[in-house]
Amino acid sequence: MHCDLKGKVSLVTGAARGIGQAIANRFAANGSQVVFTDVDGHGAMLASAQVAGGISLEMDVTKPEQVQAVIQQIVKQFGRLDVVVNNAGVNTLQGRVTIDQFPRSEWDRVLSVDITGLYEVSRLAAQVMRTQKSGRIINIASIVGLVPLRLQCAFVAAKAGVVNLTKAMALELGPMGILVNGIAPGSTLTEGTRKLFYDDGGIMHANAQRMLDHVPLGRPGTVDEIAVAALFLADPENSYMNGHILTVDGGWTAGYTRDF
Repeated sequence: MHCDLKGKVSLVTGAARGIGQAIANRFAANGSQVVFTDVDGHGAMLASAQVAGGISLEMDVTKPEQVQAVIQQIVKQFGRLDVVVNNAGVNTLQGRVTIDQFPRSEWDRVLSVDITGLYEVSRLAAQVMRTQKSGRIINIASIVGLVPLRLQCAFVAAKAGVVNLTKAMALELGPMGILVNGIAPGSTLTEGTRKLFYDDGGIMHANAQRMLDHVPLGRPGTVDEIAVAALFLADPENSYMNGHILTVDGGWTAGYTRDF
């Protein structure tokens, strides 16, 4: 898929690797000036170095002062901010337990990134976009925000929050010329999911095939398949989609957890 993003300035969070890096690469390949941001500043620098004209900035979405400094620097350098992709996120990879055993510290860690961090980036980016009277905000949610899975209550709660926050933002910001949409990926092959499910020594490797049996395509998605969805939402010609959650899960949620 190709679209014309020439002249557009894009900010992608969590862009050092995985889905974020794939989205940033795809935007750059379609003409956007892309700012790769990540709490791993060195990783973001290495990722951006692979893209012509790519730049990187270290940013921890849980630190409002860093978020503000990054957005101010982007506006100072480029004069505008057209697209924000809120991709930065964390989950509980080990110690998946029921809510009565789930540590408060882990709850706070996940929500501080996955929902509060997204709010902070969106809040400050929207101030710039409001002045421009244009912009796109794309939030990376998850299918667990639509239909919950067990033993990851913090992640489920955060991603459900992302789904409805996306819709609330669309209601509020649409009249200002800012379109807000989300993507709900299913299981996607990243460094994290390899360690969890798909490597032979993965913590939950024994459950991987059982999970994929419920995916009509029979496999996890790729980061590039999620990036294509983000490019579609960023395309200037896609000008009337607002408040939508685009599910990219190989059909998993079409028949969630059914054997028949």
